[in-house]
Amino acid sequence: MDVSSVRDVERRGSLLAAGAVVLLFGTVLLGWFASMANTALVVFAMLALGLLRRDGTGGTGWGLLATAAGFFAGGWFAGWRAGAAPILHAVAIGLFSLLLWVLVNLIPGEVLGAESWDVGVAYVGGLVLLQIAAAALGGRFGSREARGGSAPRS
Repeated sequence: MDVSSVRDVERRGSLLAAGAVVLLFGTVLLGWFASMANTALVVFAMLALGLLRRDGTGGTGWGLLATAAGFFAGGWFAGWRAGAAPILHAVAIGLFSLLLWVLVNLIPGEVLGAESWDVGVAYVGGLVLLQIAAAALGGRFGSREARGGSAPRS
């Protein structure tokens, strides 16, 4: 470990000790990726158990459950990795999801001339709020575990 990385770690530690909140973008990206991977794993498990159909119909409730479980796991990972500010990281994970949704819907729609905004704004807003809430809950558990199970009492 070189001197500059030791200084960065010392500075980050002093910022956290001073009460400053640090958002780690790498942790947000890894937490989002872990959320997506876990959501896909839960969806595949539901497909294997016959709870979801392969044609994609009739699975809204199960899909929401898979999303909540996946983002809980991704939030737990982000909270465990960051060790602090689990709600801030959860909100960033949810907003990153929203940003990617906009980009994925804009680019093919413009390039292919297709209409890809086929879900309502209320559904997307609710889904992002579900992602943030599940990631925040998971992040809370993860950050508590990273701190050794002791959370400050307020």
